[in-house]
Amino acid sequence: MNRLFAGLALADVHRDIARNIVSLRESQDLFDDLTDDPSDWLLAQKIEDQVKPPPYRSSTPVIHRPFEDAEWFNAIAWPFTNRQASRFSDGTYGVWYGSDTVETSVFESAYHWYHGLLSDAGFENEPVIGERKVYWVACDAALLDFRRVTDEHPGLLHRTDYTYPRSVGARIHREGHPGLLIPSVRRPEGENYALFNPAVLSNPRHNCQLSYRLEAGRIRVQKKPGTTWLSLEVAGLSGPNGMA
Repeated sequence: MNRLFAGLALADVHRDIARNIVSLRESQDLFDDLTDDPSDWLLAQKIEDQVKPPPYRSSTPVIHRPFEDAEWFNAIAWPFTNRQASRFSDGTYGVWYGSDTVETSVFESAYHWYHGLLSDAGFENEPVIGERKVYWVACDAALLDFRRVTDEHPGLLHRTDYTYPRSVGARIHREGHPGLLIPSVRRPEGENYALFNPAVLSNPRHNCQLSYRLEAGRIRVQKKPGTTWLSLEVAGLSGPNGMA
């Protein structure tokens, strides 16, 4: 690993990154399935308001205006407060993932949607619809640049074995680096960002709403209901040489 870090450069990043998350096209009342009494819905909503985290407040309000708390927590804070194991984390610390374009974020999220959620539930051969929301999030940070070292260190992009990238992520987390930039395997012309520090992320803005429709071995992605924007073959989501 010392050899890997010795050959790294820094990428001075000041740009918007696409963050693709699970969502719904139409909002739902989360309490209407608990009771039929509207007064009980109101009481439950008041209790929720009392216990939910306070809205985000920028440390530099002149530069970064306060955000809607829902957008801030959904687009930025969620992976840091709801830690999960991933390519660069064993689950003991949070890592935020984003992509250079909406298209790259679709390839990445479609892979995990199919090979993770649907396959684990036994629905990979069933017609399924999933709703997603994409945000633009500003990133301002000097990131470790892995784009030129993946050929020498292919374990960074291994399809299923995350042992090596997790050891890399553990060092980045331990030493306090803000994050890294690395090629996307699902979309080779794309790039992904893994951020370990939420302080380098700001200004979440809604970009688009997407629907993923699994049908006959393909995931059809719609921005506008009824119109296919992208069509991805499930078998092709693994990436070149079986890596993903």
